Amino acid sequence: MFVITVSPRFGDMDVLGHINNTVPVVWFETARNPLFGIFDPALELKRETFPLIIAHTDYDYVGELYFQYEVEIRTWISRIGAKSFTVYHEAWQQGKLCVKGNAVIVHYDFNAKQSTPIPEDRKKLLAEHFLEVRQP
Repeated sequence: MFVITVSPRFGDMDVLGHINNTVPVVWFETARNPLFGIFDPALELKRETFPLIIAHTDYDYVGELYFQYEVEIRTWISRIGAKSFTVYHEAWQQGKLCVKGNAVIVHYDFNAKQSTPIPEDRKKLLAEHFLEVRQP
């Protein structure tokens, strides 16, 4: 599991006084950075060599997030396939799950414009962060 803690900014609030629903999406994106290091240890993120592309995301908002309290983002790998894997995220505030979501990431060759198999050594590193998630 990867864990980061974020402090909401004043500008993250909406008119109802909650954290806007677009904000956890950005936090989840930030929480994937350590995961990208599995594929690009220097985090150069060059189009010519970076082998990942996001194919799908989804989010469930199950509780409200507030400005006054830090948010813990927990990140796991919930599925490892031949050419893609799924990242599962949770946002927790004051001991309560508030947002959960998934991102399907494809191992990709940008020059050939096609998906490619995930190398076995990378699969092993992903598996170190595996969590079985039951989806409804």
